[in-house]
Amino acid sequence: MSGLRITGAEVFVVPAGAQRQPVLRLHTDAGVTGVGEAAVGFAIGALGAAGMIEDLVNHLILGQDPFAVEHLWQEMYDHSFWAKGGGSVTYAAISAIETALLDIKGKALGLPVYELIGGKCRDTLRTYCNGWSFTARSADEFADAARRVIDQGWTALKMYPLANPKSAGDDFTTVRHVSGRHLERADADLAVARVAAVRRAIGPDVELMLDVSGEVTPGDMIRLAHRFAEHDILFLEEPSDAMDPAGIRRVRDNVPMPIAAGERVTSRYGFRQLFEHEAVDIAQPDLGNTGGILETKKIAAMAEAFNVRVAPHICGGPVLNAAGLQLSASLPSVLIQELYPFRHPDHFAYVDRAPELDVRDGMLAVRDEPGLGIALRDEVVARHRRAVCGRV
Repeated sequence: MSGLRITGAEVFVVPAGAQRQPVLRLHTDAGVTGVGEAAVGFAIGALGAAGMIEDLVNHLILGQDPFAVEHLWQEMYDHSFWAKGGGSVTYAAISAIETALLDIKGKALGLPVYELIGGKCRDTLRTYCNGWSFTARSADEFADAARRVIDQGWTALKMYPLANPKSAGDDFTTVRHVSGRHLERADADLAVARVAAVRRAIGPDVELMLDVSGEVTPGDMIRLAHRFAEHDILFLEEPSDAMDPAGIRRVRDNVPMPIAAGERVTSRYGFRQLFEHEAVDIAQPDLGNTGGILETKKIAAMAEAFNVRVAPHICGGPVLNAAGLQLSASLPSVLIQELYPFRHPDHFAYVDRAPELDVRDGMLAVRDEPGLGIALRDEVVARHRRAVCGRV
């Protein structure tokens, strides 16, 4: 036992362009604090996650030993009731708390988190660029945007061939996906033209990934994927609904490219379904909604047993990127990790140094500072504090 006790917590919902980042800071009686973040900031769910963090802290975390990370995770799993059965909001809150506990433990021991979970397998991590195409609509606009990314040194990028900007002209917009799984022939043709234009623009040596976000039926996806295949795709992401591992397996059995999925799957129990169906070649757990760093480490170990690679999904803010860097440093089977370098400036402003700002030629150096190696900027987050639990 550490002798430390959790005395309080602050829950923030930080606006950053089109996103709202649910961020947690746990406090201890020794003055050591830890930060975590829930991975539901980019769509709908941030306020729900913030509320769930508050509830879990008040009912299960206050007064506890922050070093007892596994025990506290099990307490949240067993006694939140809703964790048994899944749910992104519940697991996003658990993830934020578990990450903050590990941050405290690392700081108290003077060790980076990767040393607490097995040590380093690498000093640098390869990442791929996402979010670069959110204002593009035509094939030529996609190609122009891709060239700008490659000119910055990136060697891998991911695009959404079926999605369209929500608002034209907004440099920090988000995209709107297909509704009702309905795909017109003209939309399919445009998607194929976009992929072809990007491949021509980036050349043969840059890795290209396609994310279709479970937007269409397996049958339509199979037909469309065969048209994508000639463009040397590293992986096709979420080719069917995330709740339908059998549908994803159907696509995998019928297309000539690796299949990836997992960003909307929570915990090792959810990933068990993907692995037992042999649905994916590449697992994409997001530590901000799977249950945290240790839970994602367990998912990666399961993936190894099924001969599946891991490409961690990260679409949240800089706290999650710092946590992902620590996690991936410790994983032997990482293929590549996601990164969004083109967010609204507010996205990077609420921490002392966002990892996204340190990428060089698509590579990130693993941070060796104690804990996650990142801290909140009080002058920014204080304006967005949503709840206080206990004493801070």
